[in-house]
Amino acid sequence: MADNFSLRVYCFLDRMQAQYAAFVGTVTQGDLPTEGMASLYVEMAPGNEVFRTVDIAVKATEARPGAQIVEREFGMFEVHSLNQAAVIEAGDVVLQRLGLKAEDRIRPQVASVQVITNIDPYQAQLLNRFRRGSMLVPGEAMLVLECAPAAYINYAANEAEKKASIKIVHISSVGRFGRMWLSGTESEIVTARNAAVQALESLEGVDG
Repeated sequence: MADNFSLRVYCFLDRMQAQYAAFVGTVTQGDLPTEGMASLYVEMAPGNEVFRTVDIAVKATEARPGAQIVEREFGMFEVHSLNQAAVIEAGDVVLQRLGLKAEDRIRPQVASVQVITNIDPYQAQLLNRFRRGSMLVPGEAMLVLECAPAAYINYAANEAEKKASIKIVHISSVGRFGRMWLSGTESEIVTARNAAVQALESLEGVDG
């Protein structure tokens, strides 16, 4: 299995933050998470393997599935629970059945980071048309961060919220790249940027 299976993302969130959990609730098609839950994201190739791995995870533990997504290249699933041990166990069971370790995942790479200060009202209106989170208010600063593989952006956003008083505008975590848009004061956005980059760079793995 390890010869033809790519573990693109294996990412554990120890505690979902309030805004992050609320945002996920607007986009998930499965069980709704709440603040304080632990969560596990697994992204893989080929994408169709996601069905088998979700089956393994939910039958082995009490962790509940929030997402099961297959797109052109990759598959991704998320499970969560108020019981951290259940989420960790779900991940361990999946890895065991696949004959892999967490360190076999692809190491995340920060693809781009932009901090834009004093957002113009017209740009704020453009961005607000597609967002699923908080409104972007003119005059705020905005952080746009892009990483690969895509599902790691969830970890970056949750860690940024832990360290900074920001608003989550939108998160996109499916496809080749993950992206997040955060807003707030310039100083808080800089803090959020540093926290997100540090979180991604702290994860070990193999080069993709």
